[in-house]
Amino acid sequence: MIGPGTRKRALVVEDEAAIRELVRFHLDLAGYVVEEVDDGRRALDRIRAAAFDLILLDVMLPGLDGISVCRALRAEPQNQRTPVLMMTARDGESDTVLGLESGADDYLAKPFGVRELMARVTAVTRRHGRDRDAPASEDAVTVAGLTVDRQRRRARVREAEVELTKQEFDLLNLLISRPGIVYSRAALLQQVWHEDTFVTERTVDAVVSRLRRKLERDPGDPELLLTAWGVGYKFADGRD
Repeated sequence: MIGPGTRKRALVVEDEAAIRELVRFHLDLAGYVVEEVDDGRRALDRIRAAAFDLILLDVMLPGLDGISVCRALRAEPQNQRTPVLMMTARDGESDTVLGLESGADDYLAKPFGVRELMARVTAVTRRHGRDRDAPASEDAVTVAGLTVDRQRRRARVREAEVELTKQEFDLLNLLISRPGIVYSRAALLQQVWHEDTFVTERTVDAVVSRLRRKLERDPGDPELLLTAWGVGYKFADGRD
């Protein structure tokens, strides 16, 4: 429970009133100050106007769909690094993949129970809190024209700064630290997402896909973030 005077802010974007009320009620019990929005365009207006500690975002929304809202908020300085939990239909696998690729940290399939809801909220907020509190390293790594500044948690490729989410930075930092070393998806889950149990290997694939779009000259033919077929991923070591 969040202590008095330190209540965090959550934005719940959902057009179904019953689901919105359920989520609001339990986030309120967990100590959040909750805002509710039932329209994608209004959600984007709020995201641009105020900073939040957590955003729960439905995929199917009037005005502007959740995928578009998520992509837009990752370009907004106010909430660029805010944890986003995407809510999807039970059979909407394509929505789930698109949600993760658009910048969501995790997804919650409808219908969901209260315990699963709060477990996933705890997981994404704990992960972001762990990233924020981790001691900064003072060194930077440069490989193949890409520089990762660990202290400032920034990346530059071909002299241009690239905005990365926390998951993207942590995954890139791990791979670039050991060029040529292949990491299985399971190993990446363990080292980047640690003990979080609500993420899957599909999450790894989605984050790699996002990184390739941001870093590679041709995301369809990557030169930096390489696939080790049947195993996982590695960062190019110049001999590939």
